[in-house]
Amino acid sequence: MARDGLGLTGRELAELAGVPYATLARFEAGANIRTDTLDRVEAALRAKGAEFTKRAGRIGATVPG
Repeated sequence: MARDGLGLTGRELAELAGVPYATLARFEAGANIRTDTLDRVEAALRAKGAEFTKRAGRIGATVPG
């Protein structure tokens, strides 16, 4: 959701995060990925302006408008 809101392609986000595109694609399809890899993806999204919140066990994302 955050990636799309920021107008990034999957390949662009993978490059920004320094992770293989295949790993990002698996994650977006619902697979688990390593915590350190997830941290890199989150950091790349935050660097582009995404903000994340967690309420009642759910994670939400907002992006600059």
